[in-house]
Amino acid sequence: MKPGAQNRLIILAGPSCVGKSPLAQALARLHPRLANGLQPLVLYNDRAARPGERDGVDYHFRTREQIAALEGEPDFVVMGVRADLQALDLGELKQLLDTGDVLFEGNPFIGRLLLGHPALDDIPRLSVFVSPVSADEVSAWLTEGIDPRAHVTDIMRAKLLGRTRKQKGPLSQTDFEDIGIRAASAWSELRFAHEFQHVIPNHDGEDSDHWDAEPVPLGDAGKSLETFVALLREKPAETEHWTAHTLA
Repeated sequence: MKPGAQNRLIILAGPSCVGKSPLAQALARLHPRLANGLQPLVLYNDRAARPGERDGVDYHFRTREQIAALEGEPDFVVMGVRADLQALDLGELKQLLDTGDVLFEGNPFIGRLLLGHPALDDIPRLSVFVSPVSADEVSAWLTEGIDPRAHVTDIMRAKLLGRTRKQKGPLSQTDFEDIGIRAASAWSELRFAHEFQHVIPNHDGEDSDHWDAEPVPLGDAGKSLETFVALLREKPAETEHWTAHTLA
C-alpha cells in the first residue's frame, strides 16, 4: 500500500447505462492486480437492487426513510440523484484512503461532489467522465441543426431499454418511467463533463454485447478499457478534454 498521503481517489462517472459498470467489471476480469488495488466506495441508495446487484457491494440498499435520516449526520452527504435518494459517507471514504487507492464508479452528481468537497482538498484525484458521444459528434449535430439534448436522450433511452430488457425481460410501467427519467437526465449530466480531467467517448453502453467478447471486449468497449487502464497506470492515454463551451 502507498503511504496515506499518496493514495488516490479515482472517480469514474457518467450517465446511467453509459458503460461504467461493465468497464469496471472488465478491469477486474482482465487486469485483476490493478483492480484489486482499488477499494470500492459504496454509496447508500433507496432504489431496489437490480438483478445481480448485491447489498454492500453495489450499494448499501436502504429505504428512503433510512437514507433521509442520515441528512445532518456528521460525515454524511445526502443527495437526490435522478429518481433515487443516495448518501455518501465521507468518514468511510477517508478511512479507505488511509489504506490505499479508492474507486468511485457512479453518477456525475456524486462525482462532482467528490471533485469539489473541501474535506478532500488534499487528496490526489483522477477524474474520468464516460460519455455516450464525442465532442466532434456534438459539434456536427449543432452544425446540422440537430437538437443534441433530444438526440442524447434518444440514444440513452435505447441503451436503457436494452439493458433493462436483458435484466428483467418484459418491462413494467415503473420500468418505463424510470428509463424516461434516466434518459432525460443524461444531457444535463453531460454538462458536468468539462469539470473532469478526462472524457472517454464510448458508444458501447451497458446494453452492448461487446463487453462480454472473448478474450477482450470489442469496439469502443475495448478502447475504453485500454484508455482507463493507461490512466490508472499514469501512462499517456487518448482522451478528450471538454470545456464549458463543448456542448454550447
